[in-house]
Order: sequence, then C-alpha cells, then structure tokens
Amino acid sequence: MISKKLIDLGVLALRQRNSRGTFKPHISIRFRDNAGDLRTFSIDTTRTPGKHPQPDAYLITHAHSDHHGKSAMLSPRAVCTDKTAAALEIRHDKKYVGSTCRLGDEIEIEGTVVKTYPTEHTAGAAAFFWENDVGTRILVTGDVKDASKLPPCDVLITEANYGDPEDPSCHFADDLDSMKCALFESGPVAFGAYEFGKAQRAVELMRGFGYNGAIRMEARVRALTRSMLEDAGELAGLESEGDDEVFVVAPWELDRLPWNVKKYVLSCRADYSYPIIKISDHLDACGLEAMVRKLNPEVTVVYHPGGHRPSKFSKHLNSIGIDSISIDQIGNVLSNEFI
Repeated sequence: MISKKLIDLGVLALRQRNSRGTFKPHISIRFRDNAGDLRTFSIDTTRTPGKHPQPDAYLITHAHSDHHGKSAMLSPRAVCTDKTAAALEIRHDKKYVGSTCRLGDEIEIEGTVVKTYPTEHTAGAAAFFWENDVGTRILVTGDVKDASKLPPCDVLITEANYGDPEDPSCHFADDLDSMKCALFESGPVAFGAYEFGKAQRAVELMRGFGYNGAIRMEARVRALTRSMLEDAGELAGLESEGDDEVFVVAPWELDRLPWNVKKYVLSCRADYSYPIIKISDHLDACGLEAMVRKLNPEVTVVYHPGGHRPSKFSKHLNSIGIDSISIDQIGNVLSNEFI
C-alpha cells in the first residue's frame, strides 16, 4: 500500500474537514522534526478558524486564487516569498501578516529548515523542500512551469493541471513564434492574459522579443507587473495617448477594446472566441512525467487541482512503475478540532 509506504517514510498526508463537513482545499502533511516533535504543514489551503488548533505553517506556493492565499495570508503562520506576499496584497487589498523569504532562501519553521526553489509558474512562485526526522526529503511544488532547478526528493507533492496523458489538450508547447509575429505585425494588437502570472509572462516575452515601446494595461495589472518584474519597461494606462498600441488585458476584457485592435488570447484552452496563441504557465503531461522521473521520488502525491486530473496523472504514474497517490485517494481525514 502506498499510504503505508508514506508512513514508513515518516510522512502522513491528510485531508481536513471544515465546520460545514466538507473538505478544505488541498492537503496537510504531518511529520516529525529532527527533535522528534510532531509538525503539521498545511499546503495551499484555507486558514483554520483561530478557535481551533493551528498547523505549524500555511505554505503558500503562489498567489493564484485556487491556492487559497487570500485566506492563509491572514494567519501569522503563513509562509511565502516576498513577491507572492506582495501579489496577494495587491490582488486582495489585505495586509499579509505571515513571514516571507526571498526565492532560494532557507527559512526555519518551528525547528525545521525549509528551502525554497523556483518553479517559474509566476513571479515569486516557490517549491518548499525539507527533511523529516528520518531523513526523508519532502518537496512541495505548487504549479510548475520549469522543473530544472528543483531538487531530488523522496516524497513529491505536486500538481496535475495538465496531467491527463490521454487528453490532447494536455499536450502542448509554447508558440513563441506566433506571439512574436502578432506583436510586430502592423496595427494595434491586444493579448488576453490573466492579470497575475500570464500578464507578467507576456511582458517578459515581449521585452525578450525586442519590443521596447509602451504596453497598455489596467491599473491593477500595472501595479502587479511593476512589483513582480525587475525591468518591466514602460507600462501605460489603457486610455493613454501615444503611438504604441500594444495592450495586455484579461481575456474577458478584449471585447471592450476598439474594433480595429487585433485580439489574441494567450492560453492553451480552446474555449475563447478570439484566436489562441499557445502560451502556458504550466508543464504539459509529458513535462510533468519528465519532472517526476527527474526528481525520482519514492512516492508522488498529486494534490491539485480539483476534478479528475490528479487521479488521472496518479494512475498514469502507477502504470509506468512510479508509486503515486492522488488527493481523492487519501483516507486520512481530520476535523478542525484535531489538526
């Protein structure tokens, strides 16, 4: 049994029920630190009400809403990078009250040394790595775009956003040439991109292509981009005057731009009314498998997102001889009272 294998490695993966009796998002990991004390790290999940026992840390891998930093950021036990904290504050207009580190730093959480590694999913997105009392190396990735800097581990806790190898939409490569051509063709152009993550990637790519003009954005996207990127170049408001007519807006805002603006969506989804240019912030199915092979864990726990893909990816890993369990198969369930 894979659950027993995890126990033998000194790791208990558990799910938690909230006061309504439904599952809180994602999972918690229980282990013993080097002093033999029992510790609990909750991963990309909502905050437990203060009247209940708290985990030792709320690990926030990045600031996308489906990783629940909006809730966890209000706990002094929250842990994330400085850029993730800044993004959370801008996106949710709330003060981050946890602790921060720079990407690549080592931090200490209740006697456990935790190191952060880049995943390149968003600016500041971090994987967390630590060892328990028996030397098991535990790695929590969050969402991953580039796994090249992640360390080998014994227990990998990862995502499966595009983890179904039988789904054609889970196989893709970034179409940089099409984006560059769209950018430099004559006339105004707009790229539909989510305000956090994809919008900043779009700016980085355009600057890398050699575009040095203004990029027009809504105010909050400009604030996020300036905060996240070291050199974003000139960013202007949507109504700014000037000869540069390059826009980055949310996909659902494309309709509001003038009729003569050529409009594209940067995505690997196919459910938009505008032409798609495939630019992703994730690894595809082959990339996720290659990441797991590279990191060579004894057990892989697939904890994100909702839906069937964690189970699909976990089953695929098991079929190729890599021991895995998905979040829906985790039978260890505790209520708030027993975290």
